[in-house]
Amino acid sequence: MKQASALAPRLQAAPATNDGWKMLLKKEVLRFWRVAFQTIAAPVLTAVLYLMIFGHVLSGRVEVYPGVGYVAFLVPGLVMMSVLQNAFANSASSLVQSKIMGNLVFQLLTPLSAWHWFVAYVGAAVARGLVVGLGVYLVTLLYAPPRAAAPLWIVVFALLGAGLMGVLGLLAGLWADKFDQMATFQNFIVMPMTFLAGVFYSIHSLPGVWQGLSHLNPFFYMIDGFRYGFFGVSDVSPWLSLAIAGGSLLVLAALTQHLLKTGYKLRS
Repeated sequence: MKQASALAPRLQAAPATNDGWKMLLKKEVLRFWRVAFQTIAAPVLTAVLYLMIFGHVLSGRVEVYPGVGYVAFLVPGLVMMSVLQNAFANSASSLVQSKIMGNLVFQLLTPLSAWHWFVAYVGAAVARGLVVGLGVYLVTLLYAPPRAAAPLWIVVFALLGAGLMGVLGLLAGLWADKFDQMATFQNFIVMPMTFLAGVFYSIHSLPGVWQGLSHLNPFFYMIDGFRYGFFGVSDVSPWLSLAIAGGSLLVLAALTQHLLKTGYKLRS
């Protein structure tokens, strides 16, 4: 009995540390990195195919900005589109997959806070989005010379866009209980809003009504601001784009944090 009493203090649970989010972040990064052919190479190939097809058809026929050829104009749009779509897909698919496979319960048993979950899932989404975007950009150097009129704006909007879509993907993952629900979110919200955000055209080439609708699309501001970093010209002020994209990120982040704290569709 005395020996058992002496050992008792050693059996008490150790206080939780704040490093658990690092392990979750590492798990999420390794999740997409281990299947890089599917999660990185395939999106890069898709973007390059868009560039080859649209660039071949419209190169030399369209000049969106003075001194900027269509292929050069297309490159930032494709890079940002890849960043947005892959950041969303990473956080959304990871959470939904954990729900379906039933291993989410093991994460719920950990002392990780809602903020730790948020940082890990969104951080991994940002990492995947940026890696894919960089891959697309490096390949497109074969088709258009590098340009960077304002490099800081490129970095700011790349991080902002990847972060916003990572948060949106986490929100979709919380809402969805199966893959077809997540696919509905992606196919009917994310993909249309991305394609209609000025990836392949300037919104000034649209009729007035469609221009007005484009200004209601927050994805447009991320792509337009990102493109400003390459050419120093854009359809709207980069400061306006920064304000709208940043505001959207803050609103979605606050909503997602609230849902994580309440355990929305996590604890049933």
